[in-house]
Amino acid sequence: MKFIDEATITVQSGNGGRGCVSFRREKFIEFGGPDGGDGGGGGDVVLEATADTRTLYEFRHNRLIKAENGGYGMGAKRHGKNGKDIVVYLPAGTVVSNAETGEIIRDFVNPGERFVIAKGGQGGRGNKRFTTSRNRAPRFAQTGEPGEALTIHLELKLLADVGIIGFPNAGKSTLIRVISSARPKTADYPFTTLTPSIGMVQHEWGEPFAVADIPGLIEGAHEGVGLGTTFLKHIERTRMLVHLIDASAIDPENPLAQFDAINRELFLFSDTLKEKAQLVVLNKLDITGVDEKADAFEKALGDTPVLRISAASTHGVDVLKEKLNQAVNGTERDE
Repeated sequence: MKFIDEATITVQSGNGGRGCVSFRREKFIEFGGPDGGDGGGGGDVVLEATADTRTLYEFRHNRLIKAENGGYGMGAKRHGKNGKDIVVYLPAGTVVSNAETGEIIRDFVNPGERFVIAKGGQGGRGNKRFTTSRNRAPRFAQTGEPGEALTIHLELKLLADVGIIGFPNAGKSTLIRVISSARPKTADYPFTTLTPSIGMVQHEWGEPFAVADIPGLIEGAHEGVGLGTTFLKHIERTRMLVHLIDASAIDPENPLAQFDAINRELFLFSDTLKEKAQLVVLNKLDITGVDEKADAFEKALGDTPVLRISAASTHGVDVLKEKLNQAVNGTERDE
């Protein structure tokens, strides 16, 4: 299934049913009184967040969501059938906004959250409702109220505790495979990962936590270069970042080039990302001759702690998992 994280759809609630004009027709009663029933109410369009779907793929072609109209009122004071509500299931993490104004209507964070985005029209009243002492035989009824129609924009921002960032080929997909349940595609060429991957990390203590591999970061990403802003937005919801760097690609003459380039893209995209905690991790330490490059990087970086790992051989990965677990769950173990 293709990862789709934006969609624009129109939602339309049901129209209320028309009230009925009717008079009693019984044996031996030539002119019975009014007995027209009310029309049924139109169905609502309800949005609900769920953990059972991870993309907005189903809205790629299904651009109109319409609830059922209310039924017409009937004689003998019979009420028209209420239109059925329609529930639209969205991945948790979906931001819903007005497509015309851009105003945010609802930010769905937790599975199970529900919101009525379009209220069904009220059914019209039948002629029985309009009987008065002066008008004992009203020959009119109300039409039902129209439903509501609204065009909305859906934007999915992944919900993860930790986001793994870095240039293509830094080893993000390999790392998320070895620390979590995620199984993204891996290969030795740029943009192997074209969709974000989320894996659950289960440590020996503490609650499981979610880690997301954020693909597509290159210079100019904040302006849409490469996969650019398509995936940068997913970083905003994470608690912290793992800044993964391919140690074999470090230039000894400018050891912080990769590190500074990625951070520049983050900061230009969003001011909030400047404050997000980062754990700096040098990867591919299993390659011969990389230690010297790693030393140059750490010296240039100064006092910021740096972890050295090899995702391919899993060297240092347990230490990384421990540090992530402490960051997410705190430092206290439950004895």
